[in-house]
Amino acid sequence: MHLFTQYIYEKKWTKTLEKDALRMIEEEMPETDAKGTLEYIMTEIRKGKTITLGECRFKLSI
Repeated sequence: MHLFTQYIYEKKWTKTLEKDALRMIEEEMPETDAKGTLEYIMTEIRKGKTITLGECRFKLSI
């Protein structure tokens, strides 16, 4: 399984490393706990959901 991200103004999904996803979360929502937010996002995308955080979307692909 791979984590993919996409900014809302992009058309292409990009394979993303966890450290890059943490950076993106910190940029979008600097007042939140990035690790906790990433754990929540990972839990939800494992259920097949696409999560939007600010201008960034997260999804999982097999």
